[in-house]
Amino acid sequence: MPRSPSKPSAAEISGAAALLLAFLISLFSPTLAVLPLALFLLACLATPFLAGYGFFLPVISRGSPETKQVALTFDDGPWPASTPILLDLLARHTLQATFFVVGRQAEKHPELIAAILAQGHTIGNHSLRHDSLLMLRRPKTLQKDIHATQEILQKSGITPCVFRPPAGITNPRLKQVLAQENLLAVNYSCRAMDGGNRNIDNLAEKILTRLRPGDIIMLHDLPPQGKALSSIWQKELDRLFAALQNNGQVVSLEKIIRHPVMTVIPSNKKRSSVN
Repeated sequence: MPRSPSKPSAAEISGAAALLLAFLISLFSPTLAVLPLALFLLACLATPFLAGYGFFLPVISRGSPETKQVALTFDDGPWPASTPILLDLLARHTLQATFFVVGRQAEKHPELIAAILAQGHTIGNHSLRHDSLLMLRRPKTLQKDIHATQEILQKSGITPCVFRPPAGITNPRLKQVLAQENLLAVNYSCRAMDGGNRNIDNLAEKILTRLRPGDIIMLHDLPPQGKALSSIWQKELDRLFAALQNNGQVVSLEKIIRHPVMTVIPSNKKRSSVN
């Protein structure tokens, strides 16, 4: 059953406050009354691009600093040229991660989804095609995109409970869509700005120097272009994972956000849904 809409968002509260303030200011200066409305409009335009801030809906981007632990997440997979490498490195360093997968990629490579799950990792919804303009689409298009990804992953025996929007961008329509799909928006608080594994020089150092307790790390499950770059990528991840393992910092995303990342569909229900 879909969740009922939660408490008013920061946008709704700010909008009401801006209108009230504009009214009060208009009693003294009609010209200045537009200022709080203009500031609210600016916030509406800017905040969707802030991955760590939920203006239109609740967005979790980090855990409590009191945990002193962090979570590993990987976006944009699965890919035959990168996912097995990641799984091997994670297994070597006994680390757990969450893979925010793209629906079409999951549909093409169900064997990689099975491999991710077999190693005890979890999976989240990262949209159907990773459309960078998804948040500009109509609500019906947005809902169909997210729902289609849920259905694809259900064929692999799981139902994601978390959604990460492409590029971490949100919009006012996403709140209701996620409520309908029983999904929670989860972004990130630490990234290497790797450009989708195109800029991986000193990737490990970039993460480790920025890392803070409670962080959700975002990396990419994308194959770097060329053997040389792929080799550097693997060495950087090996260095990063070794440091994280030595510090004992990495825990499951579920523990960081205190919310399920996915649920496993019982085998009898999985068979009936496929039929």
